[in-house]
Amino acid sequence: MHKRSYYMVNGITFYRLIAAPFLLFLAFSEQLVWFKCLLAFSFLTDAVDGFLARKYRVVSIMGAKMDSVADDLTVLVALVGLFLYHREFVFREYHWMLILLILFLLQVSAALIRYRKLTSFHTYLAKVAAVAQALFLISSFFLKSPSLLLFYLSIVLTAADLVEETIMVWLLPNWQADVKGIQEALRFRRGENQSRRDPEN
Repeated sequence: MHKRSYYMVNGITFYRLIAAPFLLFLAFSEQLVWFKCLLAFSFLTDAVDGFLARKYRVVSIMGAKMDSVADDLTVLVALVGLFLYHREFVFREYHWMLILLILFLLQVSAALIRYRKLTSFHTYLAKVAAVAQALFLISSFFLKSPSLLLFYLSIVLTAADLVEETIMVWLLPNWQADVKGIQEALRFRRGENQSRRDPEN
């Protein structure tokens, strides 16, 4: 792993962390043009740093944790903006968001009980759900009203991701980063069980 690539990828991730409070300021100060453009840029950097991390094989526990926090903060800021600029839509569809919140809290609680820290799986399903979330949230600020099709698509994919990650917490007794899905979690679990049965390995 080259240091230059490592700093570049983590620098992009760090940008999303420091951009979140500034985006909140823009949202609350009703600077919609700047807010939506910089929000779109933040979501774009998520795709860019993921691509670069895979290309240059930049993998670290700290980077994985930082990326997860940056992703969650970006989505949270976008949801705050959605409430501020599309309040009627949020009130009309709040029950779906409440379901996601409950699933999210269940996943977080399971991780904290199991590992004493948040997960950083970065599953394939999470990546697909993140794309759907980004398309819905970004388009909501560029269109006159949020797209119901993109909203329901992101709800279904995000719910499926949260359920999968909760199951993975149950499957994996030890914290691991970058586990791509239930199948991979099962392989890790079988490997750990085999190691316990055969101490020489």
